Formats: sequence, C-alpha cells, structure tokens
Amino acid sequence: MSDDESDDLETAVSNFLDGADSVYEDYERGYTDADAALHVLESHLDDLRAAHEDGDT
Repeated sequence: MSDDESDDLETAVSNFLDGADSVYEDYERGYTDADAALHVLESHLDDLRAAHEDGDT
C-alpha cells in the first residue's frame, strides 16, 4: 500500500467515524428514527468499504 493509499484509507476511516458518531448523536437526541439512522450508517459503511477495496488494487 502506497502512502497515498494509506492516507486515503485513513481519511475514509476518519470520515466513517465522524459520520457514525453523528448518526448516533442524532438518534439519541430523537432527531431521526432507527430505520433512517441505519440507512445513513449503511451508507457510511459502503463508503468505507469502497475506500478499503480501492486500496487493495
């Protein structure tokens, strides 16, 4: 894995964690329901998975 790929994956992980934290906070405050929270979290997981798979090539 090159330094650029490592940086991209590190950024993707950071973005995922920030997004996941935001989803949990919104859910805990009652701003979103469980289905919507899971949908957003799934989107963040898809982005993280794509970044990981891009780094494997």
